[in-house]
Amino acid sequence: QLQLVESGGGLVQPGGSLRLSCAASGFTLNSYDIGWFRQAPGKEREGVSCISSTRDSTYYADSVKGRFSISRDNAKNTVYLQMNSLQPEDTAVYYCAARRWGLCSLRGPNYTYWGQGTPVTVSS
Repeated sequence: QLQLVESGGGLVQPGGSLRLSCAASGFTLNSYDIGWFRQAPGKEREGVSCISSTRDSTYYADSVKGRFSISRDNAKNTVYLQMNSLQPEDTAVYYCAARRWGLCSLRGPNYTYWGQGTPVTVSS
């Protein structure tokens, strides 16, 4: 059974950092494009970052560019989202998603498999 599990969320002060993990079971993550999405209370889901299965091309939403970084660890079958300089507006539930396409996308409907999400709260 294909499964994605996010972890690493929590409470952090403004300006702080967190690293989210997206671990896969039942399939090899490096054959899939992986996207990170977030949804804040009362808001629509937003694409944050993605990494493609081909050449590991990456893409970031303007709201996180320069602060967030996505990467893969193929040995651990895990994708990470390093989040620095966190701000209260980054507060949301963060989800990872996977699809087999070969191109990075920040559009949620393009993805087939989803994790259950990990909450991130940025507050003093």
